[in-house]
Amino acid sequence: VVESDFSKQLAEIIAEEERAQREYDTLTKENQISKATKDADVKFKSKEATELGKAVSETQGDLSSVNAEYSAIMEYWSQIQKTCAAKAEPYEVRVKTREKEIEGLKQALDTLEGQTSLVQRRVTHRTLRGAGPRHMQISK
Repeated sequence: VVESDFSKQLAEIIAEEERAQREYDTLTKENQISKATKDADVKFKSKEATELGKAVSETQGDLSSVNAEYSAIMEYWSQIQKTCAAKAEPYEVRVKTREKEIEGLKQALDTLEGQTSLVQRRVTHRTLRGAGPRHMQISK
């Protein structure tokens, strides 16, 4: 009886050990597949990170050059605005300027009306010898 109990327990232990071995083998294969997949992902993502790092550095270089160009353009634009932008004179200044112009024109008109010595009464045209009208012959 002890022997039969012992052999029965031995058979159960062997069956349990084989089942545990199969589970271990299955789990080991799954872990190897998972590890290989994760290693491939790490390799791919490392490569991608390196490429993205290069792209970032190139983009930052482009950004700095574009910012420098933008700053130069804005500085030039401000200089153009200072020199080219028409600044409206205040109303009072324009009124005074127009009054001075009108006063000057009135003085000129008075001067012209009061002076008859500037009026030319007789016009004499003198020409040099041979400088008269020339006749052209038209050949047919």
